[in-house]
Amino acid sequence: MEFLKGLGLLGLFIGSVLGASILPFSSDFLIIGAILAKFNLVAILFCAAVGSWLGSMLTYYMGYACKWEWIEKRLKIKRSTIEKHKVKIDKWGAPIALFCWFPFIGDVFSLALGFYKVKIVPVLIYTFIGKLARVAFWIILYLIIGPKIETWI
Repeated sequence: MEFLKGLGLLGLFIGSVLGASILPFSSDFLIIGAILAKFNLVAILFCAAVGSWLGSMLTYYMGYACKWEWIEKRLKIKRSTIEKHKVKIDKWGAPIALFCWFPFIGDVFSLALGFYKVKIVPVLIYTFIGKLARVAFWIILYLIIGPKIETWI
């Protein structure tokens, strides 16, 4: 993480891509660090949201490339279970991508949307909206309580 911190906004971008992939890594600390380091808030919003979005799209593609047989054989998940989840994905569709920003389970949403071949354009849009909202949340939280916390330090 120190390596990414030293790269500034590029590190934030790379960390956001990694954090949104299936790797067990969270970019939230990098976002907070960039805010506290007084980087431009619009640049933080752009770098973190786009990086996170690209990471989720990579995960979507990984799901898209998966085959039913691999899931059954490698993960030992029965076809009936896979089909049961497909019904849920078919019911909710691309708007599920709004929740791809959730830690840990967001990656599962991205992977599932790809695996079940949900149309890419709506997934791209909903995922970006969700990722943008997550980064905006941290920035807004900082704008509300950040100055108060800085007076304590």
